[in-house]
Amino acid sequence: MELDSDNNLLKTGLVITATLVIAKLIFTFFTSSSKKKRLPPTLQAYPPLIGSLLRFLKGPIVMLRDEYPNLGSVFTGPAPERVLVNLLHKKMTFLIGPEVSAHFFKAPESDLSQQEVYQFNVPTFGPGVVFDVDYSVRQEQFRFFTEALRVNNLKGYVDMMVTEAEDFFSKWGERGEVDLKDELERLIILTASRCLLGREVRDQLFDDVSALFHDLDNGMLPISVLFPYLPLPAHRRRDRARQKLSEIFSKIIGSRKRSDKAENDMLQCFIESKYKDGRQTTESEVTGLLIAALFAGQHTSSITSTWTGAYPMKYKEHFSAALDEQRKLMEKHGDKIDHDILSEMDVLYRCIKEALRLHPPLIMLMRASHCDFNVRTRDGKTYDIPKGHIVATSPAFANRLPHIFKIPESYDPDRFSVGREEDKAAGAFSYISFGGGRHGCLGEPFAYLQIKAIWSHLLRNFELELVSPFPEIDWNAMVVGVKGNVMVRYKRRQQS
Repeated sequence: MELDSDNNLLKTGLVITATLVIAKLIFTFFTSSSKKKRLPPTLQAYPPLIGSLLRFLKGPIVMLRDEYPNLGSVFTGPAPERVLVNLLHKKMTFLIGPEVSAHFFKAPESDLSQQEVYQFNVPTFGPGVVFDVDYSVRQEQFRFFTEALRVNNLKGYVDMMVTEAEDFFSKWGERGEVDLKDELERLIILTASRCLLGREVRDQLFDDVSALFHDLDNGMLPISVLFPYLPLPAHRRRDRARQKLSEIFSKIIGSRKRSDKAENDMLQCFIESKYKDGRQTTESEVTGLLIAALFAGQHTSSITSTWTGAYPMKYKEHFSAALDEQRKLMEKHGDKIDHDILSEMDVLYRCIKEALRLHPPLIMLMRASHCDFNVRTRDGKTYDIPKGHIVATSPAFANRLPHIFKIPESYDPDRFSVGREEDKAAGAFSYISFGGGRHGCLGEPFAYLQIKAIWSHLLRNFELELVSPFPEIDWNAMVVGVKGNVMVRYKRRQQS
């Protein structure tokens, strides 16, 4: 009897134990399932390293065009700018389109940070500015940019832009052929020198400073993104140029402070800027901020100026519309051009904006993720983006999404006109040529005014014809630009 009793007790114990084990397994299964991350689809590359390298060589836009139809608006893959990212166990998640990129543009720096992914700019901009300082200091420095680009300052800058354009194009003959890309590059740097770097540089040191900026520019190589301090000849020239620029601006800043004479330029604004604690900007900081400002605007403005002219010369109806607008403004205001008159140029504005939609100079924007977040796609799928990923979006690709822009590959400035406004079709981040949200481009108003000042002068004073083939895109440049020459035949208009 005792044996039977022991057996029954053992059986009962086994049943209870089995029940508890099964219950635990069921509980673990459901709880782990509920906590399981809904990760984005992953871009496959076989074998991993070679596949990533091949995709890197093809470029990010080719990869996005290949994979977006299959993987959708959110996917994780190798970082195209950084072949070594996979080796360092970093992953890049792409967010393509306004429906999934709102957090990218609106998230605080503590969640999505610029600093880590743009550290390669530090040797060029210099110590103590922009990406070499913590976010609170960087925000104050961005306030200096904002104050330098207030409307009252912009009005003064426009007068300089107009003067530079008039002087530059007065050197053209009655007729001839020019490489428009080369001409606009030279004019943009002249204008930027006057408005940003100051009268002293423009009038006395332009050739020297331009050569130094050329060395700085050439020191920004694709490999610099990975190894900004690699002992390359281009990096050594960059560092020497940065040191010489610092010495030049130190003398100019000192001279201005001693003379107590204020100028209307960005240099003066930075000299007079103060942090919240009352501290004045240092000479080193002023130099770094000026370099950052010139780098942010010089290439993008010259590239966009070229595309702005090339498209209307190809599509004559848009050239005629822009010319008619100038005629009407001349009937209303005469030959005068100022900030307010430039603001009336809606047709020219749309031509610039469409050129930027098709050819945003910065094709990739990146952030480092410091916390998990999720996004929801157009078709209702929710994905969890893990902490530690590099998060990216692409203006060059997002600006051509067909559910936002009708016939997106076509040139159609009127898509931004009242009643159509395709740039607002899917909300605030439908059009991202200038970024958006917390890190939108501070120089956007300056860029539009600069390009309008140039093209209003050209339209009013010259007949223009594109005589070379329509330009191709130069994907190999650090800032994606215009490939080859853009030859234009001009004839000076007879003004009544």
